[in-house]
Amino acid sequence: MNMKSANRRGVALAFACGLLASVSVQAQPDTQPPTTVPAAPDMPGAATTTTPPPAPAPSTDAAANALKKQAGDVDQATLLKDTLTKTDRQYSLLRAGRIATNYDLNYSYVGSEAINVGFAGTSGAIDLFQIETTRAHTITNTISVDYGLLDNLTLSGTLPLVSKFTQSTNYSGITTGIGDLTFGARYQPFVQSTRGGPTYTLTGSLSLPTGRSPFDQIIGQNLSTGNGYATGTVGVNASQVFDPVALFGSLNLTLGKDVDNLHQFNSADGSTLTAVSPGKSIGFGAGFTYALSYNVSTSVSFQETVTTSSHITYIDATNVVGSRGTAMQVAAILNFGLGIRLNPKTTVNLTAGIGLTTDSPDFSLGLNVPLTFSLF
Repeated sequence: MNMKSANRRGVALAFACGLLASVSVQAQPDTQPPTTVPAAPDMPGAATTTTPPPAPAPSTDAAANALKKQAGDVDQATLLKDTLTKTDRQYSLLRAGRIATNYDLNYSYVGSEAINVGFAGTSGAIDLFQIETTRAHTITNTISVDYGLLDNLTLSGTLPLVSKFTQSTNYSGITTGIGDLTFGARYQPFVQSTRGGPTYTLTGSLSLPTGRSPFDQIIGQNLSTGNGYATGTVGVNASQVFDPVALFGSLNLTLGKDVDNLHQFNSADGSTLTAVSPGKSIGFGAGFTYALSYNVSTSVSFQETVTTSSHITYIDATNVVGSRGTAMQVAAILNFGLGIRLNPKTTVNLTAGIGLTTDSPDFSLGLNVPLTFSLF
């Protein structure tokens, strides 16, 4: 009996201990993570602050690539040669079988003023005082064609259309006509021994008197569109590229054919012009071209021509044959140019010239638009 009672007490005690342990576990604080409660919606009108993400740091590679030559760009040496060609085609040649057509528009202005003073034979007092003013505006539209006969020989032809507007004390008028037709050739006898070496070009041209002759016009009206006689020119040119600059220079000699059988009457003194022997002309020039970028370049050049005196033969008012020489002429022009490459085949060249002597135009403006294509 005592053993059974002890057993009952042990089972009851164990049950009570287990119940007490269960209650203590439930009384312990909750150790699970707290449940997230949704935030209340913003009130109307409340400002919302948003922090933008930081901007990415600029890439040095992207900046370097922006400065590199892009597709379709040419190197500066090629641009310099191309600009030199547009500045003066005498410095370059075409490959065999290629044709280049060029359109040139040129405007020049010449203003002159002469004062005639006469004195009385007995008293020496002034009995004549006259100011003769002349203003001449000339616009020349020129079409020229170059053909590459050989890689080192290029033939050319030039046809100008000349328009003149003249204002003078005794005459004002406009004249338009064809100028003197010119045929030429450019030849490079030497092949460059090293890349980037100097280039030498021999040139020759023949100008035909297809324009309106000044010896067939009334003196003082300035209605001529040509020289009135044939001329031949030979010369040599040299150029050298020092990237980003190209230097160039030229030297030439021009001779004119004598003109006979003239009958130009001068009402001022009653004489008649019968023959003209033109003077010789020596021309030289130099300049440089500088590449500002892959598509833009600028140039500065100087050109001077010295013409010796011409000899004229005439019959005076008393039917006596006489001759005399004219004064030597010196013409010098300082040119400024700007070349703009519009596309791989078209480069527009703009020029502005300033006359430096009394025998030169006061100023001139020029525009050159070339177009090159292959014959085959």
